[in-house]
Amino acid sequence: MRKEIVDGEVRLSGCLGERYIGCGMKKGVLHVEGTPGNALACYLDGGEVFVDGNTQDAVADTMNAGLLAVRGSAGDALAYGMRGGRVYILGDVGYRAGVHMKAYEDERSVLVVGGRTGSFLGEYLAGGLIIVLGLGCEGGDITGYFCGNGMYAGTIYLRTGKAPVNLSDKLILRHVDEAEKAAVLRPVVEDFASTFSLDAKLCLSGDFIAIEADKSKTYSQLYAAV
Repeated sequence: MRKEIVDGEVRLSGCLGERYIGCGMKKGVLHVEGTPGNALACYLDGGEVFVDGNTQDAVADTMNAGLLAVRGSAGDALAYGMRGGRVYILGDVGYRAGVHMKAYEDERSVLVVGGRTGSFLGEYLAGGLIIVLGLGCEGGDITGYFCGNGMYAGTIYLRTGKAPVNLSDKLILRHVDEAEKAAVLRPVVEDFASTFSLDAKLCLSGDFIAIEADKSKTYSQLYAAV
């Protein structure tokens, strides 16, 4: 792996499985070319990490703030316990993305996936925002099994008119109207599209559904609202 500094930004090229890159970064910009290993940008605390390639597992674990943008796909356990900041994945992600993501007061974690996800998306979601656009997957399933299992706060938005398989009866699924799309989704999706030079109108086209916890169900009442 080679390191150089260009215009004050750090660039790593030839990356092949090296772990813990960008962990705990509080400031600055890091560009990674290749395939970084597990735990990329874990505990990221304000810096910006851009990856030209795919990433492995446990990316953005317990991330606090900043931006991680991956021009490729990501492995399992993406954004586990994420507490703030933005994670943008252009391609697909594996199992258990967004598990136990959180929000607190004005701090909100945001995960946007351009492709599709594996099973257990947003499991035990405790706050924040997950958006799955399913670009290139139109007409098919864009999540795996058990989407949102155990979630008790936050919202999962899916760019599809199709309900995920095995959706828990403790969750509410609803259609997203144009007002909500403009107020909630558009600012985030436009930022995602700008990051990867995509057509924002295409990313926002079509139907969206939202998945949230049913507050009337027993287990959701065990936790504080966020």
